[in-house]
Amino acid sequence: MRLKQIAVMSLLSGMLMGCSLTPKNADRPIIDVAFSTPLATDFRSEIAIARYSELLYRTNLTDEQKAQLFYDRGVLFDSLGLSTLARIDFNRTLTLKPDLPEVYNFLGIHHTLLQQYDKAYEMFDAVIELKPEHEYVFLNRGIALYYGERPQLALQDFNAFLEMAPSDPYRVIWRYLAEKEVDNKLAVENLKQAATLLDNSKWAYQLVALFSGQLTEAKFLAGLEENVETEQHYAERLCEAYFYLAKLHLAAGNKRSAEDYFKLSLSTNVHEFVEYKYARLELELLYAQS
Repeated sequence: MRLKQIAVMSLLSGMLMGCSLTPKNADRPIIDVAFSTPLATDFRSEIAIARYSELLYRTNLTDEQKAQLFYDRGVLFDSLGLSTLARIDFNRTLTLKPDLPEVYNFLGIHHTLLQQYDKAYEMFDAVIELKPEHEYVFLNRGIALYYGERPQLALQDFNAFLEMAPSDPYRVIWRYLAEKEVDNKLAVENLKQAATLLDNSKWAYQLVALFSGQLTEAKFLAGLEENVETEQHYAERLCEAYFYLAKLHLAAGNKRSAEDYFKLSLSTNVHEFVEYKYARLELELLYAQS
């Protein structure tokens, strides 16, 4: 699932031109799964980063212009998986212009990935204060609360996020992941109920069928190539599929299989996707337990 599309006000052009799965009990390595070519770095992003950097050397920029350039470059760093550089630019942006909700949203995600949950909550609360209608902050804060072991509060955010688009399978899945930590039986019932509002012709519906027990892992894997048009689309689908398969195996206690699937999700290099970002965190949590 792609993170919220960010409408970036580009200064560049103007300045330059003037889910039933019952996992097998035997916890064994994954062998027969689909692979994609890992996504390559977008050269256009690299060029844009170089140009933003050149512009930042100019002395006639206002603080607001500098803030926008740091933000734009930070978004590009983030899209390439260069999280430390992205975080540096986002913090520079706030120093110059501390009222940009999207910057707090990004920083909240970064603090979540660093397991700095209290800081993440502060960032997301700032987003809501600055822009109460910001939709994806409820997903991102919900995820932070989920990993911060506050499932009841996470469930509140995921419910709010789902109410904004009840036909979105990804919102249904994240609500289920939090709710099963509170009441597993009720979570399954609500998952099946929510599935009735979804379009079963969409590929993401299969994720819900997988978790609700209506689709086996074998059939799910067999359908991964359906209606795939490009190599990028295939990599994005595998990134999502392997992450959620890992979560399913993890819930069943199959840590070895879950670890393999999280690694497969990371192998796609789809840095912008929620599933890619949190696959790495999931692995860190797994390793901390061993």
